[in-house]
Amino acid sequence: MAKDMTLLWGSGSPPCWRVMIALEEKNLQGYNQKLLSFDKMEHKSQEVLALNPRGQVPTFKHGDNVVNESYAACFYLESQFKAQGTKLIPDGAAEQALMYQRMFEGAAFYEKLNNVIYYEWYVPEGERHDSALQRNKEALVTEMKLWEGYLQKSGPFLAGANFSLADVIVFPTVASLFRFGLTPEHYPKLAEYYSLLKDRPSIKASWPPHWLEKPGQDTLKDI
Repeated sequence: MAKDMTLLWGSGSPPCWRVMIALEEKNLQGYNQKLLSFDKMEHKSQEVLALNPRGQVPTFKHGDNVVNESYAACFYLESQFKAQGTKLIPDGAAEQALMYQRMFEGAAFYEKLNNVIYYEWYVPEGERHDSALQRNKEALVTEMKLWEGYLQKSGPFLAGANFSLADVIVFPTVASLFRFGLTPEHYPKLAEYYSLLKDRPSIKASWPPHWLEKPGQDTLKDI
């Protein structure tokens, strides 16, 4: 099965990491994969554009089926391989509702993180303002406090007692927080969640390779 799959991806990209965690959880190791360089703009290559006109990664193909958006790819893998590996969508209505809620809230969480850590990349130098960056930081702090509360109530995972698609989607964002210097003592529930999952086999197997080679940054150390 996995031999019919191809993933084009970039190291450290949470959307790519989501798909890789899902593949590991569904026991789909051995798929074809190619690590692309963002610095060399390889995600804009003809190889990618032939499958993904947006020129983005992840770019994922299974047989003749192309599913590039990370949420869609994760849903696709769970749907196609329900009986294999980890069950990522719970049966109970309450857990399912919570899982879907947290999954889609994860998009806002990821966006607020990007607004801070990539501010200098997104905004031309002449248009940058300290006040705008500060607003972005305040929005991220509000978001993290929200997730602290969620984990206080749900624990240990985002949708209750079992690992689910919500964790597949949101964990790469949480890992990025700590990669960029978030102080664990300031957000103890997020730190506890990160510590719980960082050694999970699917997550260790798909850990961004350049994170192992290069130290993190301190962008978030003061928030």
